[in-house]
Amino acid sequence: MTARRIATQAIPGQQAGTSGLRRKTRDFMAPHFLENYVQATLNGIGGAAGKRLVVGGDGRYFNPEAIQVILRMAAANGVAEVIVGRDGLLSTPAASHLIRLNKTDGGFILSASHNPGGIDADFGIKFNMANGGPASQTLADAIYDETQTIADYGMFDAHDIALHETGTRQLGDMTITVVDPVADYAALMAELFDFNAIAKLFAGGFGMCFDAMHAVTGPYAHKILEDMLGAPKGTVINGIPLPDFGKGHPDPNPIWAHELMGIMTGPDAPDFGAASDGDGDRNMIVGRGAYVTPSDSLALIAAHAHLAPGYAQGLSGVARSMPTSTAVDRVAAAKGMACFETPTGWKFFGTLLDAGKANLCGEESAGTGSDHVREKDGLWAVLMWLNIIAVSGKSVSALMQDHWQNYGRNYYSRHDYEAIDINVANRLVSDLKAKLDSLPGQSFAGLDVTEASDFSYRDPVDHSFVEGQGIQIKFAGDARVVLRLSGTGTEGATLRVYLEQLETDAARLNQTPEDALAAVKQAADEIAEITARTGRDAPDVKT
Repeated sequence: MTARRIATQAIPGQQAGTSGLRRKTRDFMAPHFLENYVQATLNGIGGAAGKRLVVGGDGRYFNPEAIQVILRMAAANGVAEVIVGRDGLLSTPAASHLIRLNKTDGGFILSASHNPGGIDADFGIKFNMANGGPASQTLADAIYDETQTIADYGMFDAHDIALHETGTRQLGDMTITVVDPVADYAALMAELFDFNAIAKLFAGGFGMCFDAMHAVTGPYAHKILEDMLGAPKGTVINGIPLPDFGKGHPDPNPIWAHELMGIMTGPDAPDFGAASDGDGDRNMIVGRGAYVTPSDSLALIAAHAHLAPGYAQGLSGVARSMPTSTAVDRVAAAKGMACFETPTGWKFFGTLLDAGKANLCGEESAGTGSDHVREKDGLWAVLMWLNIIAVSGKSVSALMQDHWQNYGRNYYSRHDYEAIDINVANRLVSDLKAKLDSLPGQSFAGLDVTEASDFSYRDPVDHSFVEGQGIQIKFAGDARVVLRLSGTGTEGATLRVYLEQLETDAARLNQTPEDALAAVKQAADEIAEITARTGRDAPDVKT
C-alpha cells in the first residue's frame, strides 16, 4: 500500500452553495470531480497532516464509494485519524456532535439533504469545521479558490476498508475508528430532554407516527423513540435508509411526506406525527388534523423550551433566517430575549451559538436546532415537541390555539417555482432590485408598501458582512413578501416566494392560509411579475 499524487486540472463551477457543493450524482462520479473537491478542501483547511476528521453521510446513492475515496485521500494527505459511522452512515446533526464530542478538526458530510437520491438524482458534500458547524464563508471561499488552481491530489492505493462493524482499522499510518452512528447522539438527547415524562406519555397510550422517509434518521428514530422511550413498534415508518430513498423525495413537507399526512388526517389518526429529511437535519410537525408550519414550530418551542431539562434556565436568545416568519420575534419580545435576523444558511447562526448570544435557531425550510450541535436537528425538534406535550398535557392543536391567542398568528406560506430558466430567474431578480427604491408609497392588491430592500447582514460577533441575501418588501398592516433564489438546487433556478400576514384579531385566527394571504400573494405577483416572466400560474411546491 502506497500513497501517490495524481495529476488533475481544475473543474469549473465547484463553488459551494448555502450548504456545501451539490450537483447531479453523475457529476460526482465523473473522473476527478470528487477527488478535486476533497483535495481542495484539505488544502483549504491548511493541510491535513496530523489532523483528525469525522466522515459520514445519509446513505444515498454513491455514498459508500465516495467515503472510500475520502478515506484513501485522507491517508495520502497525512490525516492521523478518521472517525466514521458504521456503514458510512451519520446524520448531519450526529456528525456535528461527533466533531464536537471528539474535538476533531472538522469533518466531511456526504449529503444533498432533502434532495432526491439515485444515479440520476442529486449528491452533495460539505465540510464542517471544528465547532461542528458548516464551513464559514471565508473557508468556503478558500476551498473554491483551491478548486480553481488544483494540479494534483493525493491517493492511497488500497482495498476498500470494511465499515460494517465498529472498531479500529489502519490505512497506512492513519487510524480509522468505526463507531455506532446512533449511540453518542442518543445519549445527548437523553441529557437534554425528560425521557421519563415522554416514556410515560407513550405508556399512557399516546399515539405517534414518525416518517423517516427511507432516509438516515430511521436508525436514530427506531433507537430513541421505540427502544429508549417505549413507543410501540411500528411508530417509525419507512425507517430503513435506502440509496434512492425508496424512490421518494426526502423533504419533510405536506407534499412529499404525503403518506404521513394521509395518516394524520385519517379517521384513526394518532396524536402526533413527525418526519425528517435525507440527512436528518429537517423536521415536520403534525398533530391530529393539524399541520404546524416550521415558523410556528420555532415560535412555540421558543415559548415552551423551559419545559425541557436542558433548557430549564431559559433561552439566552433566538435567531431566525430573514425569510422565516416573525412569529418567533413576538415571543422573544414578550419574554425579553434577544432576537437575531440572519441570512439563509445555518452557518450564519454559528457565531451567535458559539458566543452564547442565542441557543435556539430556526429556518422556515423546516430546520430547527440549538447549541447542542452546530447544525439544525430534525429529531431534536421532534423530541422537544414530545417533551412539551408530555409536560403540558396539551395536544398539538391546543398548543397552537393557545399560542395564537397569546401572540397572534403569523399566517405564512412558501411558494417554490422550480427549474426556472436561469436567465429568466436572474433577470426577474435584477429588475426587481432596480425598482426597490421606488416601491415605498405604492399600493398593490390594496396593500401599501412601507419598505423595500435587498437584505444585508453584519455579524454582531465577528463583524463579517454579506449582502444580496434576498429581497424583502413590507406592507402596512404587518404583511410582507420575501423573494430569493435558492442555493440548494442542482437544475435551473428555484425562485422562493415567502408570504406573511400577521393577524391579532381573535375572531380571525382560524382562517385558511390561502384566504389570509390572498392579497399578499397577489401583491407579490404584481410587483415581481412572476406569472408574466416565468409563464407559471402556480408554484411547483407550496408549503
